[in-house]
Amino acid sequence: MLDVDRGEITDGPVGRVLLVLAAPLVAQNVVYVANALIDTFWLGRVGEDAVAAVGLSLPIQSLLGATVVIGAVGTQILVAQYAGGEDESRARRVAVNGALVALAVTAAVAIPVVVYAEEVAALLGADPALAGATATYLAIVIAVLPVGAVGDTVENCFTAYGDTRAVFHVSLVSVLVNLVAAPVLIFGVGPVPELGVAGAALGTALAGVAGLLWILAYAAGIGRDTFRLTREAFALDLATVREVVSVGLPLGGQRGVSELVRVLVVGLVAIAGGSAGVAAYTVGARVATLAIVPALGMQQAAQSMIGQNLGANAPARARRTTTVGTGMVVVGFLALGAVQFLFAGGIADLLAPDLTATGRDLAATYLRILGASYWALGGTYTLLAGFNGASRTRTSFVADLVKYWAIRFPIAVAAVPVVTTVSAFGVAVTPGLGWGVEAVFWAVAVSNVVGFVGLGGYFLYTTRRGMFANAAERASGGEGGSGGEGGSEGETVAEAADDD
Repeated sequence: MLDVDRGEITDGPVGRVLLVLAAPLVAQNVVYVANALIDTFWLGRVGEDAVAAVGLSLPIQSLLGATVVIGAVGTQILVAQYAGGEDESRARRVAVNGALVALAVTAAVAIPVVVYAEEVAALLGADPALAGATATYLAIVIAVLPVGAVGDTVENCFTAYGDTRAVFHVSLVSVLVNLVAAPVLIFGVGPVPELGVAGAALGTALAGVAGLLWILAYAAGIGRDTFRLTREAFALDLATVREVVSVGLPLGGQRGVSELVRVLVVGLVAIAGGSAGVAAYTVGARVATLAIVPALGMQQAAQSMIGQNLGANAPARARRTTTVGTGMVVVGFLALGAVQFLFAGGIADLLAPDLTATGRDLAATYLRILGASYWALGGTYTLLAGFNGASRTRTSFVADLVKYWAIRFPIAVAAVPVVTTVSAFGVAVTPGLGWGVEAVFWAVAVSNVVGFVGLGGYFLYTTRRGMFANAAERASGGEGGSGGEGGSEGETVAEAADDD
């Protein structure tokens, strides 16, 4: 039921193929987020400070995760295009060299962060009660970042080929490992000592290692035959490395600019709301991460589907994949946001029952505000899939630069008390408007909505100017493509009928 023949990706009904491709990815991302929620769930039974310590480290983890994107997503986009053009040897070569890019780039940033974890925690503005636990958690999780980067890159190759079930299997193995390891290591069972926050980090690390071993087994042909790495593919190819980096670097930059703002925003939350504010923000961030799982799965499926259709010289179908996917996500997320708005208090109680009254009220408030903007947040993911699948990855970078730096951060600064001069991650902020930590919550929601509307307008503009037609020409080896300037989509009545 969840199998998709590769021919259907370029010829089957768009909506159905997208859903079938996305379903295992959604399940995979649910499992992935469950890994993170496991930490919050168990540490919520330890105390508010434990939740806050992990919350302070999350933006740094996400910021460094931008380096993973360079190799992992750049590889996925290129492998999908070569798979669509039936160039199997080139696709495998991209996979191997993309994994090398992911390993090298993430190791370069992980090592100094592990060495200077305490200094990084101090820069975040953590008070002495939180700094030690934050540094410990951060150092352990970041130490295995290169392992996760290689695993994500190989997983994305299976996604590019349409084998999304393989990715789900790997994530399921990871979460099962963490499900067992986390409570044992956090609270101590038998001969295992009680490690608290460090135990949560170790459980996450073990889950990452298990996932890497599983996906490498699949790539070796053990249990799967959809995508396989052959001995001939294991050769350093500098031209391929440059190709992966050229596609992935703007996406890494996109992730970096957004996550740097999140780092700064967490600092503002700590200043304006203290431990209660950080804990509330952490609960909201965890729930939002779970909520966007369907959109992320749809984005991953759409990027692969768009790439394969461009490789097969079907630009109209690539465009339709973007619009159909976005419409489905927006409608679904309107309903999802309404549910979260209505049950915000209960969700906060479930995840962190030991929050103080202030922390609980702030968490419920943030969950309601987030729920109201989910439709825009989800739709942005699928719109970006259209640009990314067409190798227009710089658009994603610029879109997030505007969304986070021109909209979200300036509004969030209003949370800072008027009479103080403070430092958030080494950046002086003085003075604020004294609106309180709720201003940060509104900054997130407003930037989601404005970002989606602006990106949607630009998508209409670029598609009318032939973005997908030019991308298809480049992917199939044609000349003269300009990445969205000039040309036309070239859709015929027959192509439109085939897309229904």
